[in-house]
Amino acid sequence: MSVWESLKSRQSALTDRPLLALFEEENRADDFAIETADMRFDYAKTNIDRDTRAELIKLAEDAGVEQKRDAMFAGVEINETEGRAVLHTALRNLDGGPVILDGKDVMPGILDTLSAMRSFATKIRQSHITDVVNIGIGGSDLGPAMATAALSPYHDGPRCHFVSNVDGAQIADTLRVLDAKHTLVIVASKTFTTIETMTNARTARAWMADNGGDPKAQFAALSTAEDKTADFGIDPGQVFGFEDWVGGRYSVWGPIGLSLMIAIGPKGFDAFLRGAQAMDTHFRAAKTLENIPMMLALVGIWHNQICGHATRAVLPYDQRLAQLPAYLQQLEMESNGKSVQIDGSDVTHNTGPVVWGAAGTNGQHAFYQLIHQGTRVIPCEFMVAANGHEADLHHHHHLLIANCFAQSEALMRGRSLIEATKIMAAKGLTGDELDRQARHRVFPGNRPSTTLTYPLLDPYTLGQIIALYEHRVFVEGVILGINSYDQWGVELGKELATSLQPVVEGIEPATHKDGSTAKLVDYVLRHRS
Repeated sequence: MSVWESLKSRQSALTDRPLLALFEEENRADDFAIETADMRFDYAKTNIDRDTRAELIKLAEDAGVEQKRDAMFAGVEINETEGRAVLHTALRNLDGGPVILDGKDVMPGILDTLSAMRSFATKIRQSHITDVVNIGIGGSDLGPAMATAALSPYHDGPRCHFVSNVDGAQIADTLRVLDAKHTLVIVASKTFTTIETMTNARTARAWMADNGGDPKAQFAALSTAEDKTADFGIDPGQVFGFEDWVGGRYSVWGPIGLSLMIAIGPKGFDAFLRGAQAMDTHFRAAKTLENIPMMLALVGIWHNQICGHATRAVLPYDQRLAQLPAYLQQLEMESNGKSVQIDGSDVTHNTGPVVWGAAGTNGQHAFYQLIHQGTRVIPCEFMVAANGHEADLHHHHHLLIANCFAQSEALMRGRSLIEATKIMAAKGLTGDELDRQARHRVFPGNRPSTTLTYPLLDPYTLGQIIALYEHRVFVEGVILGINSYDQWGVELGKELATSLQPVVEGIEPATHKDGSTAKLVDYVLRHRS
């Protein structure tokens, strides 16, 4: 019997075991948690026992996770379908040694770019610029937008705005309230050809020129296409490039993070990098049982591939992390949303789960009903800081933490029909009405969750959290035998959109399209004002 088969057999036998029964094991709360100097990861409220955990670890060993981890950090081309190394970790290698790729140390170039970013960010922070507009999409937007919002207590630079959607409403609403003479526009596109980004960039350039700004001085580019940025009119000294071994959704650590650096300053950005570097060191050095990314990934494999739970909810109890679930949607679903293994064969298990969520406590008044009493089990990943930034509002933070911990406890404990009946009987109900009302108040319980806690959401901690989830994606991808670093699934829609644009504009007929698409285009053309 394979380890996969053994795990599935074990899960079938454990389906009805109450989670609370696991706490009869001595020291479960500590044995099923990992605490470092900076954070505590608790997975005790899952249906994983010691024997199950041992088999999950065997699964990782059989997949060669540690060997492939070391290969990634060493610059081996683990992105095999594109023939590329995966070295976003080198962008935060501030205290490490050389990183050799094709016989050359890439660190001098990385550090030179970081130095140039620091100089530019300092110049902007000391200038007349009051607002920065970052134009990008996908990884060129989600990372810096999320991180900038998360670290708002550390903002002492210009205000930052983010435009990603090609829907003209977003850029129109963003630019409408800004002064073109005091705005810096950052265009983030590695190839400088991304259609949504370049459409918005041209609109911003026209706006700036029409409203007294200087596009040549007030535009910067995050791109490797220096010929295209020059044609666009951007000063070469304000162009910051990065290599193809940095994937878009892993790029916030380098030039794509320029807007964040301008907002919080070079020192704050360095702390952000050092937090990620600390998680890299932990991931490489810690044994599996003491390794947070490893165990977070194995919990994910247990819930999704073994238990069959198709989604996972990311629930940060921190309003400033409200954009983290959307960031992790791309990180996880674009990375591991695959159906073919690296060798070209079909995968034999479900791959990436649907990732979703929202900040607590807002989510409690939106979708927690489904999580607690719905018919599908949704594993939850809670996270909360021990301290908030608002010292004069500490009572808010105490209530926030209480809600976070209460939700995970409620998901585990549930409420039985006997308990619900006692509650309703105390309200004076009897007979059939007592039974009916009690049934509505039953909570199944036995719903798994993990909790990540840390002292304070500062740049260092945020760097750790993002790197933690990056490595979780890597481990899950290796176990599933897929390439987490390509994204061919986004290409077909792009190609079809390019061919459809002249049809939607009425320049070409829709005769080559299917009947449904042709009729939709016809409707738009008939109703266009």
